[in-house]
Amino acid sequence: MNKKYELDSIENREYLEKLRNELLIFGRRFPSPGGGSYYLGDDGSPWKDRSRETWITGRMTHVYSIGSLLGFEEGKELAAAALKGLCTELHDEKNGGWYAGLTADGEILPNKQCYAHAFVILAASSALLAGVEGAKELLSDALTVYDKYFWNEEEGLSCDTWNTDFTVLDSYRGINANMHTVEAFLAAADAIGDEKYRERAGRIIKHVIGWAKDNEYRIPEHFTDDWRADLECNKEKPDDPFKPYGATPGHGIEWARLISQWAASMTADADFDASEYFDAAEKLYNRAITDAWNADGAPGIVYTTDWTGRPVVHDRMHWTLAEAINSSAVLFRLTNNEKYAKDYYMFMGYLDEKVHDSVNGSWFHQLDRNNKLLGTVWPGKSDLYHAFQATLIPYSPVAVSIAAAVKAQN
Repeated sequence: MNKKYELDSIENREYLEKLRNELLIFGRRFPSPGGGSYYLGDDGSPWKDRSRETWITGRMTHVYSIGSLLGFEEGKELAAAALKGLCTELHDEKNGGWYAGLTADGEILPNKQCYAHAFVILAASSALLAGVEGAKELLSDALTVYDKYFWNEEEGLSCDTWNTDFTVLDSYRGINANMHTVEAFLAAADAIGDEKYRERAGRIIKHVIGWAKDNEYRIPEHFTDDWRADLECNKEKPDDPFKPYGATPGHGIEWARLISQWAASMTADADFDASEYFDAAEKLYNRAITDAWNADGAPGIVYTTDWTGRPVVHDRMHWTLAEAINSSAVLFRLTNNEKYAKDYYMFMGYLDEKVHDSVNGSWFHQLDRNNKLLGTVWPGKSDLYHAFQATLIPYSPVAVSIAAAVKAQN
């Protein structure tokens, strides 16, 4: 046994702290002159020929806001730089909301994405807790725009994509954007105390659990505008980075953590029974791990499976490992079941042996089925978000979003 991989050992805490500090140093070169985040390369250098996207900028605001709360020397300055990008070059002054991003030449990337707007809410929530100037106003604006254009109160779900001037709504509906909406709503509720957003997160979660139950706990990702599952979506492009065909085990794992967080946070409701939600979280996690871990004879979590659980895209994405680390720890906290501690140990060993880049820093973002470096879907190392959170969530209270938890602990 290697104590470095063992949950609740001093060695594991120290290892995660080392990785966390390395990530914060690795990502320091992300800000463009306007604040939008450059996509990072293998060694952390900015790839200035790629677009500066809002979702990445939101993530980096979130990461360095938390870095500031942890005492990272440049954290607040870097969070402020990214916040500047969200408030200026990436913000649509004419129509409201946030562009998908800007090209390397400064041209607008068309459309307004729910996914990106969710990350603006997350960014502003974390920056507010870190005391970054302008965060309060950004969060107010982001919630107002989201409430107006993306949240459907009648359905209890969010739509996905508008055109740039918010006049034409795409017919596609997606669970990925709703998943990050849950994360953003919980963060906003924790940051400003508006429980409306926690209630909305719960409404989304109830839908997702229902769809998962009907599908052997493999979550349908893609839907029509009347919320009918489109199980054949992108069958011809199965490794799409945002809309892959089939089930995405990493998302089942990520939902397990978010459902656990939401249910654990509902302590103010004396009539609320969290047990059914914790049970659903376990079933989602265990279905995903059974389907995807070591599914082809090598360690790692395959990117996608078909609807019987058979691997489709065998590549290993770093974010799925990060979420497996998070969720195994969270489920162990909730259940005290040693199975989850053993899973955590297994995932930490795989991180150390295969996914952590000990030469350049950060985590390899994509490996093939033989755990060799691949860059077909995620070349370079776009941002820090998933890896960074995986160094904190295993030792944070289950019921609290990560920036609020860090602020309370420091």
